[in-house]
Amino acid sequence: MLFLLTTLVNSFDFSLHKSISIFLISFFSNTFSAVSGGGAGLLQLPALILSGVPYYQALASHKFATVALGLGGSFRNYKSLKNDIYIAWQILIFGLPGVIIGASIVEFISEQYLYLFLGIFSILLSFYSFFKSDLGLSSGNNELNLIHKIRFLILIFLIGILNGSISSGTGLLVTILLIRTFEMDFLRAISLTFFTVGIFWNFTGAIFLSKIGSVPPNILLLLIVGSFTGGYFGAHLSRLKGNTLIKNTFTIVCFFVGMSLFIKSIISFL
Repeated sequence: MLFLLTTLVNSFDFSLHKSISIFLISFFSNTFSAVSGGGAGLLQLPALILSGVPYYQALASHKFATVALGLGGSFRNYKSLKNDIYIAWQILIFGLPGVIIGASIVEFISEQYLYLFLGIFSILLSFYSFFKSDLGLSSGNNELNLIHKIRFLILIFLIGILNGSISSGTGLLVTILLIRTFEMDFLRAISLTFFTVGIFWNFTGAIFLSKIGSVPPNILLLLIVGSFTGGYFGAHLSRLKGNTLIKNTFTIVCFFVGMSLFIKSIISFL
């Protein structure tokens, strides 16, 4: 790993201190994301922007990196996906068009309103998780009627639009939607979120966003390495510690993602 970082620095004339800082931020933010089911953008995206990367390039870089997070988490939890392939196909078929739409209109919409909505919703979601003590701690197989199926697919499409245009929080939304809709536990829901949102949604969004501006290769490689290793380590940790740790981490990450988006929205209105 150190050799890779050193080679990267020499190749792209990037400061060693900044390289290590971005790698560590990526590793730890994606570790928490792997345990909670989302929220990597809480630290990773602001760190890129503060490093001087323009917003759209930072967002595209972040999404490419979260593909590595999805691969790392899925590689560790691939056995959990076997019984949910049908649900995964639904998330991909109805979510990917939303991602494409979101990534296509991101230049033309006011992000501050999306940040405000998603921030408030994430905060409420954290309180809901905190006060509902049994949420996601056991797994069932809820059979859906037609109305519930349609509602699930519509919500997946809408979350896909948010995923294409905003960096933080959409993985958390898919995770909680799977838990509420199918009575999954956190580990099962997060495994499915990583496979669908982490890999396919984010890769699709990254491709469309990268057309707006080039993605810095030096930063991207650091993020990919940090995201993959953080995702694998977080998934391994969640399997060792179980759903209680995942639920607690989900609640904390959800709250701080919500506060971050809410504050960002309020500042943009001033």
